[in-house]
Amino acid sequence: MSEPRLQQFLHDHAIGFETIHHARATTAHDTAHSACIAERELAKTLLIKLDGRMAMAVLSAEHRLDLAALKQATGAQAIELAHEDEFAPLFPDCEAGAMPPFGNLYGLDVFVDESLSEDGEITFNAGSHTELIRIPFALFEQLVHPRHLRRIHRLSAPMR
Repeated sequence: MSEPRLQQFLHDHAIGFETIHHARATTAHDTAHSACIAERELAKTLLIKLDGRMAMAVLSAEHRLDLAALKQATGAQAIELAHEDEFAPLFPDCEAGAMPPFGNLYGLDVFVDESLSEDGEITFNAGSHTELIRIPFALFEQLVHPRHLRRIHRLSAPMR
């Protein structure tokens, strides 16, 4: 079931959305496969620490986060991926690793890879490993006010 805070936020803003149910999957690759959508259409949310401050990086499931590019784009002195034990308490209504890219609901800055804006929609985890939500990308921008960054990704190695 979707994260209640996210559901309420979308309801309060009268945002219609599509829910996509799928078999349990914990990686972005497996989630896209299970939901029968292309990896480029699925946004994954990564928790990062910029100069010790928690934030979200959102990029296509077909890409890997380029920490050096993100560091340069944000001007941070130090950057690292956050560990689950560091970020899980921030998302009490979400399964670990299934956080929606709505950092504004959790007091976190959101950095979105510009390549996600190329599609008219954004599909993302809804707080569980069995449900996705799809909304127009323009609405995501209006609701979240993410900071767009260019080329903070690199292509993932093909799955074998």
